[in-house]
Amino acid sequence: IKAEGIEFDVAYTSVLKRAIKTLYLIQEELDCHWIPVIKSWRLNERHHGALQGLSKSEMAEKFGEDKVKMWRRSYHVRPDPLEKTNERYCFNAKPYAGMDQTMIPDCESLKDTVERLLPFWYDEIAPAIKCGKRVLIVAHGNSCRSLVKFLENISDDDIINVEVPQGIPLVYELGEDLRPVKHYYLGSEEELAAGKAKQINQGKPNFQGF
Repeated sequence: IKAEGIEFDVAYTSVLKRAIKTLYLIQEELDCHWIPVIKSWRLNERHHGALQGLSKSEMAEKFGEDKVKMWRRSYHVRPDPLEKTNERYCFNAKPYAGMDQTMIPDCESLKDTVERLLPFWYDEIAPAIKCGKRVLIVAHGNSCRSLVKFLENISDDDIINVEVPQGIPLVYELGEDLRPVKHYYLGSEEELAAGKAKQINQGKPNFQGF
C-alpha cells in the first residue's frame, strides 16, 4: 500500500481484536493514525455457530471435507447454532453491550453475513465514498467475500468458488454509481496463488498452515 502511494481518509473495521490490530499495524506503517476509525460488528467474521472455536482443519477431521466446504463456501447453508449458554458464545462481551438482542445471530450462512453487512455499507461506507473519501476496510474472510459478492454482483452459485486471499490488499476503484470500474490485488501472481491455495487447504484435515 505504501509503495503504491495509496492514502486514506477514513477506516472501517470490525469489533474483533485481530482486525483492530491489523488496522493499527497498517496505520503505523502508513503513518495515518489521525484518520477516523469506525468499528462495527457488521464487519465481523461470519458466525459459524456450533463450529466457533474450531480450526478449519479440525472441522474437516470431525465432519468431513465435503460438509465443511458446504458450510464454509455455500451461500444459503447455516451450520448448527451455538447456544447462548455455551462458553464460546461471544455476544455477552463488552463490544456488544446494549446491542438489540433480536439482531444477534446464533449462526450465519454467507447470505446472512451479506444481509447484516449491507446496512453498514449503505449507511456508513457508501456515503463516505460519495463524498470523495478514500476508504480503508479491514475485515475478515467472509465479510470481505460478502462485500466482493455484492460489488461484483457474483451469483449465489459462483460465490462458492471465490477465494479472497488473506493479507493481500484488494483495491477497488468505483464509478459514480459505486460499481467497480477497476479492481486489483497489491501482490504478485505467486503471492496470490499461494494465498488462494492456503484458503482452499484450510478446509482439509491436518492442515498445518495456521
